[in-house]
Amino acid sequence: MPVPKYVKPERVWLKTHPDLNEKWLQDRIGEDPSLLGFGDLVLRDRERPQAGAGRLDLLLQDAEASRRYEVEIQLGKTDESHIIRTIEYWDIERKRYPQYDHVAVIVAEDITSRFLTVIGLFNGFIPLVAIQLSAIQLGDTVSLVFSKVIDEMRLGLVDEDEEVRVPADRGYWEKRGSKQTLAMADEMLGWLHELDPGLELKYNKFYIGLAKDGRPNNFVEFRPQKDWLRVEIKLERSDETQAQLDASGLDVMDYEVRWGQYRIRVGKADLTKHKDLLVSLMAKAQGGTE
Repeated sequence: MPVPKYVKPERVWLKTHPDLNEKWLQDRIGEDPSLLGFGDLVLRDRERPQAGAGRLDLLLQDAEASRRYEVEIQLGKTDESHIIRTIEYWDIERKRYPQYDHVAVIVAEDITSRFLTVIGLFNGFIPLVAIQLSAIQLGDTVSLVFSKVIDEMRLGLVDEDEEVRVPADRGYWEKRGSKQTLAMADEMLGWLHELDPGLELKYNKFYIGLAKDGRPNNFVEFRPQKDWLRVEIKLERSDETQAQLDASGLDVMDYEVRWGQYRIRVGKADLTKHKDLLVSLMAKAQGGTE
């Protein structure tokens, strides 16, 4: 096979380009919202009017969850008005449609270090993502590259803040689930001991987590039912992982965006049939927590 020919790419600045403008960029994202790296999204609206506050460039929604993304596009460098406008539109939409989770998204060609600092101040209080856009020209073709420079900081209960969790014990879960499904959790813990022998089950009222040296380490959680075990593995959603799960035949309930985890319905037979895949996914999740 011949070695591919190297062609030096050229950065194109849409801010000053005579033909490739913001409307052109909106069209490309609208045609394929997955370009932004949030998974399978659908376009809900564009140039969406905001009462007394202009128009929202793009409103995207997760195809499998109740989450919406308020996207503002800035050609060239970020500026103060763009950041304020992005947060303002996010706030209007979340108040108008509180049944959804909402994420504010800034897309700009140049996110400067100064504004990275400013945007970072909001993260943790406002679910905010900053994406830097690069338009790359090769010959007579143009490609778009989107890179997250600030990702959303998930809000909610912190694993280490175990005082807010309601404790339970093994007997509680034997009644809520069954001895058989609790034994399945034990078997999976045995697999995890090959990764880290110090891990143990941590019984809480709403789930069974993991702990090491008395401290929570919940990269995997178990929720025993009467006849099956719900296994929740904390992983970033990816096409590779989804393809593995689709090919396996495992019963994947969904991907929980808020907590960043795959929820899988596991039966007794799955522990034998799909052990290698489950161990692989849990090992990857453990690596992501280190």
